[in-house]
Amino acid sequence: MTRLADDFDEAARKCTSLRQLRALLLDASSELGFDHFALLHHASLTSSTKAYIRIDNYPADWVGELAAGGLALQDPVHLASRRANIAFEWADLARFVQLGPVQRNILARSRHFGIGEGITVPVNVPGEPGGSCSFALRLGRTIRRECLAAAELIGAHAFDAARRLAHYAGPIARPHLSRREIQCLRLVAAGKSGWEISVILGISTETVRQYVKHARHTYGVATRTQLVVLGLRDDWLSFEDAIDPRI
Repeated sequence: MTRLADDFDEAARKCTSLRQLRALLLDASSELGFDHFALLHHASLTSSTKAYIRIDNYPADWVGELAAGGLALQDPVHLASRRANIAFEWADLARFVQLGPVQRNILARSRHFGIGEGITVPVNVPGEPGGSCSFALRLGRTIRRECLAAAELIGAHAFDAARRLAHYAGPIARPHLSRREIQCLRLVAAGKSGWEISVILGISTETVRQYVKHARHTYGVATRTQLVVLGLRDDWLSFEDAIDPRI
């Protein structure tokens, strides 16, 4: 298995396109005993930005449901990836995230599409969107324990190759937010509630909610806190805005 990981790394370094990498990853995942793989920036399921990476062989209907239904933001595997710094099995998701009704429903829906056990390698590069490389089995199959270490290495090598092919030499251009979304973001950073923001901006609370929701979807994050962190990173607001937001 160590040799398989080394061979994959050598071959991945020679790939000249994501298409070639996808074929290589498909072969490697099969040798590891897995039926499916998904290498992606999580925001690729919620944003139309073409700079995000995504290659997979998951059932197309399941990927479509995740993207169209807004479920990707609450996917427990993606949420766990933000909190883990080593590969984890899906059976251990509760170690990293609280599995509420939404998360349990997502896991149940994945089983509906025939996806069973899996392992995920989180990828959190400073200044870049969060991502991961996952390997999954058909429902009813069991992970081969001797393959786990190789799967972790191959997942890391694959994402490194994907970053190279997608020209991720540094931070990508920040996603676009509208003027109103930036205003709401600055007020959220200042600790204002939806109602307080609606009064300050002279718009309805529901409109505020929609602006914040759209900004979260643009960034592919689930919470306001995560949105504020990325807003600071991308210079939509400064640390001073969190004290006295200038609209």
